Amino acid sequence: MQNGFIKVAALTPHIRVADPIYNAERICECIDEAEANKAKIMVFPELCITGYTCHDLFLQERLLEEAKRALMIIAAHTDGVDALVFVGLPLERENRLYNVAAVINCGEIMGFVPKTFIPAYGEYYETRHFAAGNRIPVMMDFDGEEIPFGTNLLFTSDAIEGLCVACEICEDIWVADPPSTAHAIAGANVIVNLSASNEIVGKDEYRKMLVESTSARLICGYIYANAAEGESTQDVVFGGHNIIAENGTVLAEVKKFTCENIYTDLDIHRLRSERRRMNSYAAVSDREYMMVPFAIVREETVLNRTFAKQPFVPQNKEKRRIRCEEILSIQSFGLKKRLAHTHAKTAVIGISGGLDSTLALLVTAKAFDLLGLDRKGIKAVTMPCFGTTDRTYDNACRLSEILGADLMEVDIKEAVRIHFRDIGQDESCHDVTYENGQARERTQVLMDIANKTGGLVIGTGDMSELALGWATYNGDHMSMYGVNAGVPKTLVRHLVHFYADTCGDDKLEKILQDVLDTPVSPELLPPEDGKISQKTEDLVGPYELHDFFLYYMLRCGFSPMKVFRLALSAFAEDYDAETIYHWLETFYRRFFAQQFKRSCLPDGPKVGSVAVSPRGDLRMPSDACGDIWLEELEELHVILGNLGG
Repeated sequence: MQNGFIKVAALTPHIRVADPIYNAERICECIDEAEANKAKIMVFPELCITGYTCHDLFLQERLLEEAKRALMIIAAHTDGVDALVFVGLPLERENRLYNVAAVINCGEIMGFVPKTFIPAYGEYYETRHFAAGNRIPVMMDFDGEEIPFGTNLLFTSDAIEGLCVACEICEDIWVADPPSTAHAIAGANVIVNLSASNEIVGKDEYRKMLVESTSARLICGYIYANAAEGESTQDVVFGGHNIIAENGTVLAEVKKFTCENIYTDLDIHRLRSERRRMNSYAAVSDREYMMVPFAIVREETVLNRTFAKQPFVPQNKEKRRIRCEEILSIQSFGLKKRLAHTHAKTAVIGISGGLDSTLALLVTAKAFDLLGLDRKGIKAVTMPCFGTTDRTYDNACRLSEILGADLMEVDIKEAVRIHFRDIGQDESCHDVTYENGQARERTQVLMDIANKTGGLVIGTGDMSELALGWATYNGDHMSMYGVNAGVPKTLVRHLVHFYADTCGDDKLEKILQDVLDTPVSPELLPPEDGKISQKTEDLVGPYELHDFFLYYMLRCGFSPMKVFRLALSAFAEDYDAETIYHWLETFYRRFFAQQFKRSCLPDGPKVGSVAVSPRGDLRMPSDACGDIWLEELEELHVILGNLGG
């Protein structure tokens, strides 16, 4: 449970209808399996001690007494089991029968949560047997013990800071105002649902959507355990469709009719981070709740869930296609508005033949089309200097020509040499002044061409470069509208790839594919044997790692140790621990040291949930101290050293 992770399970035993002792044995077997899998929250289906389909047998005292005896067997079995267990049964209180979830921890019954909404439509007639549960908890006697009984029970543990679990039962999630809404407002970040939801055509899709959307709306983990094999098939069939979701994402799901138990890891720290971020999320409940502490041992969770190497890029091909199309539209519509508002006659772009300037040019072409403007108004400026290679130069020129832009070439070598002479810079000294002098000269050229032609300079720098500060201050750092400012480098690549696949122009596609194959470089150092000598990722690290760090640091607020752990899991086959640590340290050092560049960024469109604009998502002091993050990295480095890397 370190780093906020807790392993959870949705469990569906093979039961017999109206045979509580047999069912208790099957439930105990599932508990043993879940314990072996290190699950700390275990959820069983609705009424699984008796079976949901007992019908009028629920009115038989013999069945109710055996259900209580079975519950005691299950509770005794959990003595020594390090978990919070939810199991369903019928329970009588004050001459009324309730459909409840018994909540068990370490051999003790911690509470009874009754079902709130009792269905009596279609194939359901639960009101024939069960009463609706009370919200405000009361104490009831059960086997000589006083046990809280009510829907407003919150189960808390200090094993994970902030962990708070609440329960609802089946129909409760399907109604307009489910109990889970109030539970979440009161502080619950894990909701469990004991369900007996039968299968009809298409219901599984709606059920999944319901669980997924509820977890998103409430910013919670949601564990849905459904009835299956063993229930009566007299009139309906149950498929055991178990689902576990977190904040709008299904982490684990079993295909209906396969009747399998599922396990995954919920990230409580991330849920808390999301709630902190969304300040419109109600945090105070006006309803009375009882807090019930439970005990689980704090230990490291072996992770079942996986983490995408590229969190900014959808893994599903169709979703990726839709995402790329949407982002290109956001970029181009943003630029369209800016061009129209300023009555710009031209758009001026420095074209290098690299990925970022290629994407900016594609976006600008689309914006001109939306405005009904001639693409000749796009001034595509190539500015060869000491590091320019034939490959990137040719691609820049050919790309501009095919897109119909007005290609301009301004060789800046002589101007840079004059500048070096003026400031006493030795051209043979390839230091940062040598590099930045070229970058600032290029920006000056673009700004002056924009003045001359009545246009705007379109920025090409992407969000990954801005996060690392990999931009020359008042050089490529500056523009009049930065269309790529909200797009991380890993996504830039997919956007260009998408354009290549959908443009319908073989020549354009071929050039774009070659741009994609070209190493990322600012080309500020002389080439070696005609090839790029300065590769960005050799200097600042792989962008796929930095984008991963950026997402989990900014979007989720994770600590360096947790970011490292997730990266180690995601990139286990690509980088060793020392390599990941090295570039993670680079990321944090640069991120804090380079905020002053981000504090004066030009305007640019936000396209995703992470952005670094000083006017929007990242209002961070330019001189913020990063020591506490770097100190944690030093602690991590000591741990790695003790583990032998």
